[in-house]
Amino acid sequence: MTRRGLVPSAAVALLDISLAFQNVWPTPMIRWAGELSVECGVFLILVIAAQLWLGPLSRTATRCLAAAWIVLVVGHYADVTTPALYGRDINLYWDVRYMPDVAAMIARAAPLWLLVCAAAAVAAVLALLYAVFRWAIARVAAAAFDPRERAPVFMAGVVIVGLFAAQQFGFHFPTEPTFATPVVVTYARQARLVAGALSASKTLPPSPPLTADLAQVRGADVFLIFIESYGSIAYERPDMAPALAKGRADLAAAIRDTHRDVVSAYVESPTFGGSSWLAHLSLMSGVEVRDPETNARLMTEPRDTMVTTFKRAGHRTIALMPGLRQAWPEGAFYRFDDIYGASRLDYRGPEFGWFAVPDQFTLAKFDALERSAGSAAPLFVFFPTISTHFPFIPTPPYQPDWTRIFDEHPYDGPSIVRAYAQQPDWTHFGAGYVQAIAYDYATLAGYLRLRADRDLVMILLGDHEPAAAVSGEGAPWDVPVHVIASRPQILDALSAHGFRAGLVPARPSLGKMHTLLPTLLDAFSSR
Repeated sequence: MTRRGLVPSAAVALLDISLAFQNVWPTPMIRWAGELSVECGVFLILVIAAQLWLGPLSRTATRCLAAAWIVLVVGHYADVTTPALYGRDINLYWDVRYMPDVAAMIARAAPLWLLVCAAAAVAAVLALLYAVFRWAIARVAAAAFDPRERAPVFMAGVVIVGLFAAQQFGFHFPTEPTFATPVVVTYARQARLVAGALSASKTLPPSPPLTADLAQVRGADVFLIFIESYGSIAYERPDMAPALAKGRADLAAAIRDTHRDVVSAYVESPTFGGSSWLAHLSLMSGVEVRDPETNARLMTEPRDTMVTTFKRAGHRTIALMPGLRQAWPEGAFYRFDDIYGASRLDYRGPEFGWFAVPDQFTLAKFDALERSAGSAAPLFVFFPTISTHFPFIPTPPYQPDWTRIFDEHPYDGPSIVRAYAQQPDWTHFGAGYVQAIAYDYATLAGYLRLRADRDLVMILLGDHEPAAAVSGEGAPWDVPVHVIASRPQILDALSAHGFRAGLVPARPSLGKMHTLLPTLLDAFSSR
């Protein structure tokens, strides 16, 4: 091939690769393994034929085609990368509406210079892609008027489309190319999701009966603690479970030493890798909530929940929300008696992760505030933790002396230096995940020892598995649930429902998360 022939060939290859790359699992990186793009083949045919019929492309048309090509490339990138990072396909109808919240969260946590650099990098990449695609499209278009270039470019399109069509009709050859999923199929799927969501029935399933008398927890403080990203991989991944054995053993010892016992099981979360609020609402309402539309619709209905059930039984109901920094409309739906957000906790120590406040401080400060309030009613506390939130590090050091947690300098110098020296490994999050879960194990064990004399029922469960970049390919959606108590009748009732003694859950899972609510209320009520 002559040097002149290499130029249109390079343009064709670039356009094909831009719509046929694969993900380098489980990272945001991409690679090309020889796949072909049927959209590229169709484009080659059309751009040659249209110009022979209508004349050369104008500069405006070339610019528009380059911009449209970027839209296709971005759609393909999202399609191949989202499953690797989050363990699920992208759903633009649901996901886009939460992008401002994610952006705001990142803006609060990241320094300004990093945000500016990131924005500049994104702008530079888009500008570079636009320039490259504009050149490639213009070069392919120019081939239409050179007989020596026109035939190879046009035939490349015919061969690509022909082989793709043959495969769709079941014809196969000894050596045949692999085709990337057409991007138009990706966008068509998103359009169907939008149409399905907009036309969804307004009827939601009824809540389970929430008339339990809660006699078995009368007078006890009940903590419902959702441990962020606490999934079954903490027990079943061979590269993680052994590293967490000591932390679990220490938690088990704290339970035993404070004259409590624990039973455990698995339940299936309604979400994976994020959207924790879907798990929260599913459990506390007893209605399965797997998408934001169901979440929003359910919030418009005056439903009884786990919160109102405890309220009727005489408990003071509290949402302990260290990650809450803005209005929380869900609080009105749940009807909590009180809400402790980040501003009320008033953490002024070293910051860790996107949400800044260590879980140990949250529990300690909550205890101090509640003691000063002087309420005699037993508590129901809903507490979604934040120290195990992605990207997991820097992880707060655990402070064995809980009296120091309110100090201006709550940690010793070497421990804070070690914590801040950690940086996320964006290709391997496992070590940081293990460290964060171990920290929460230590925090919970310390709290149980600190409140050894407290009549306490503690429900610990995961909200979802961590993102696929951590949990691995094909990870189940199951999360552990533990119930810790000094009241044997509660634990015996849960054992009858399929829980097993100890901190290690057993397969199979009990069922979906929303079905756990009737099980818990039954165990907490008169036999």
